[in-house]
Amino acid sequence: MVVGKVVGSVVATRKNEGLLGSKFMIVQPLSNMEAKGRIVAVDNVGAGIGEIVLVATGSAARIGCDMANAPVDAAIVGIVDNSIGLMED
Repeated sequence: MVVGKVVGSVVATRKNEGLLGSKFMIVQPLSNMEAKGRIVAVDNVGAGIGEIVLVATGSAARIGCDMANAPVDAAIVGIVDNSIGLMED
């Protein structure tokens, strides 16, 4: 699980059939996360730019966004309302 900030979005007019109707967001992991570099994640929870989110990666991402047969490696599975101990970039 990665905690990060949504910093942008991706528009893909041509994509795999399993991704039709999906929204993609660019997430910058917080500095204290082990993940390095930005992540493109499927967003099924309605996150917006500037929000802090929880991102599941790997096979957990497909399960977390109910897309078991889609080529998904990262999915936003929650929006952080309040946190203690997390530091933003």
